[in-house]
Amino acid sequence: MNKINIPETAEFLKNCEDVHILIHRSPDGDCIGAGYSLQAVLKSLGKRAKVLCADEIPERFDFLKPEKSEKPEEDFIAKTIISVDVADTKLLGSLEEIYSGKIQLCIDHHVSNKCYAETLLLEENASATCEILYQLYRYMHIKFTEQIAKCLFTGMSTDTGCFKFENTTPEAHIFTAELMREFPDIRYGLINRQMFDVKSPSRIKAEMLMLSQMEYYFNNQCTIVWATLELCQKHQVDEKDMEGLTSLSLQPEGVEVGITFREREPNVFKVSMRSAKDVNVSEICQIFGGGGHVKAAGCLLKGSPDEVRKKVLQAVEKAL
Repeated sequence: MNKINIPETAEFLKNCEDVHILIHRSPDGDCIGAGYSLQAVLKSLGKRAKVLCADEIPERFDFLKPEKSEKPEEDFIAKTIISVDVADTKLLGSLEEIYSGKIQLCIDHHVSNKCYAETLLLEENASATCEILYQLYRYMHIKFTEQIAKCLFTGMSTDTGCFKFENTTPEAHIFTAELMREFPDIRYGLINRQMFDVKSPSRIKAEMLMLSQMEYYFNNQCTIVWATLELCQKHQVDEKDMEGLTSLSLQPEGVEVGITFREREPNVFKVSMRSAKDVNVSEICQIFGGGGHVKAAGCLLKGSPDEVRKKVLQAVEKAL
């Protein structure tokens, strides 16, 4: 693995061909914005590029995709493999088996990056991968389009919780302000509303269920919410509406660590952790083979609800 900087990454992109761009499963605004903005940039350089994800991209992110043309997207054999916002190949889901060991460039901002790619552009202090890409595209003198601007704004907005998380950098504010000046007709407020406020009836039902069954531990310093397959089936909640519920666990006053267990398949749980103040949840998740940011991290655990709860709570208790 060779760590590279923005000028070296720019040179790589100028010389690459036929690119498959990989984003992580359970895609969020940052990886989607990063993937589709990079695709647009590479196409502007006359290259073929395609975004690949193991999971279906939620409909609310459709506005980030390139406009549909009469000609279907061309299929091609990749000569270059790039991952964006992917800290570990395990996060590629079903794509891991196909692409692991073949990724030539990774662009990421996660401190827990496993350094799996041949070359790595890693800015650990950036609030989002889209923040890194903004600087990269400006260095390359890329002519921004509305699509690229929407992608970058959405990535920075979603990964900072609408600019309220502690990972929000001065650059995130500056870069989004520059985008707003350059593209004043984009409805940025509407994007934030769609990302953070608009919810389907199923999503509202899911949130009510999570809050009503919240568990408290360690003098109310830790909370747990569950999204099990049984719960979804019993209450007819669409599984996709369970995405993005991790912030609920930090809502009660006095909570330091919030944990969300989401059952992806029987007895296989995606664990998402959030920290309010001082606990480094990335270190906790690394114990279980995961990682992420100091205040937001995750891992995958197998076992019954009682088993995974016990393992995680033991680690959280030590951290507290």
